[in-house]
Amino acid sequence: MELSHTAAQALMLAAQGLDRRPPRVATKADVLATIRRMHVLQIDTIHVVARSPYLVLWSRLGAYPQHWLTDLLAEGALFEYWAHEACFVPIEDFGLYRQRMLDAATMGWRYAREWAEQNRDAIERVLTHVRHHGAVRSADFERTDGQAGGWWEWKPEKRALESLFTAGELMVARRHHFQRIYDLRERVLPDWDDARMPPSDQVRRALALNAVRALGITTAAWLADYFRTPKRATAPLPAMLAAEGQLVAARVEGWQQPAYIHPDNLALAEAAASGALVPELTTLLSPFDPLVWDRARALAMFNFDYRIECYTPAPKRRYGYFTLPILRRGQLIGRLDPKAHRKEGRFEVKALHLEPGIPASDELAHDLAGALRDCASWHETPLVDVRWSDPPELAALVQRALEHAS
Repeated sequence: MELSHTAAQALMLAAQGLDRRPPRVATKADVLATIRRMHVLQIDTIHVVARSPYLVLWSRLGAYPQHWLTDLLAEGALFEYWAHEACFVPIEDFGLYRQRMLDAATMGWRYAREWAEQNRDAIERVLTHVRHHGAVRSADFERTDGQAGGWWEWKPEKRALESLFTAGELMVARRHHFQRIYDLRERVLPDWDDARMPPSDQVRRALALNAVRALGITTAAWLADYFRTPKRATAPLPAMLAAEGQLVAARVEGWQQPAYIHPDNLALAEAAASGALVPELTTLLSPFDPLVWDRARALAMFNFDYRIECYTPAPKRRYGYFTLPILRRGQLIGRLDPKAHRKEGRFEVKALHLEPGIPASDELAHDLAGALRDCASWHETPLVDVRWSDPPELAALVQRALEHAS
């Protein structure tokens, strides 16, 4: 199969559910189906706007009640574990991560592992407490040293909970106000038996196939990042799977490396190749959206060089603390730095940047105003305030489009 670069972009967006919004209001089943489609939903707690996992779902589904996500976790349809990073994962994929739990050293957390080896008494004390008293939060343990902060300043019980979670002894049973509530794995997932755990080679193959399906189209070089699998072991898998007929090899205009498509996406690929798959969605993306979390892939696929700057010292930031990429009709056209002022009912856009070569126009402003209005309404902050833009005329165009729509 041969595709143009534009067709490859359309295929990736369609596979990720970012080519168009569903024709009806989202249901709880749609939330679960969307996570299953991506296989992972990265968790992040920053909430200048909605926390990342909620925003990733909104980008694809539009407005929905946010509690559906944590309801699905409590109901056992999802579990949490280290997949790409900390993620919500469909429960049917639990077996693919069980080996990581039993051999957590492979995750490379040397300092955490060293702490666990040196503090087995604290770990056993916490595990015994959960076994006898039931599910707990980290906040249920009072700290006595007056410290607070990162990993090395966590109270011993918090470190123990995270060590037990990584080792699969504890699972996140549910969340309350987004705080994890931990319980024994056998109570959260009573029907699991380690005898069902697939062998390592089967896990690697399954994760490779899942990543190709979720991405729509990919090179071997981009594959390992999706589930953070070892690069050396992952790189040869696509060619092997294609030789077995489990993937389809493709050529993409301008790409030096072969591309791969999952058979489940062949109909989408054929539509993209014929020009029938035309993305029409304009939306805002989380910094931790699968479309942009791999910086090299986002640059190669969409000519979009993106890095979140919340971890960059303020004087060195170029775009803002928590910039959201702007997806418009198949292209990543810019980014904006927002803040939802919930008490005031105001959605502030501190800065709005278009990519070089993207001209401001009434049509673009209309599309962007619609995405901003929908996002602000979902946040219950209906007043949208665009403070600054590059190019300068864009802010006025967007503001006028917002006022016209209202």
